[in-house]
Amino acid sequence: MGRGRQKAKQTKVARDLKYRSVETDFASLERELRSKQHHDDEFNHDGIPDNYADLAAEYQYEQDAESD
Repeated sequence: MGRGRQKAKQTKVARDLKYRSVETDFASLERELRSKQHHDDEFNHDGIPDNYADLAAEYQYEQDAESD
């Protein structure tokens, strides 16, 4: 898609989002946010998900080795 058509499409989407009247379901949003609080214990002290902690440690080791 050319730049002009791409920009026109983005403008159309932005205009649609700006002027669309959407009812916000605050109860659903609250449930979603509360469920995310329960998942916070799956993160280590650095804020990295536990299943990625070993990968993060490997990259930290590489960064430390480069700085020496």
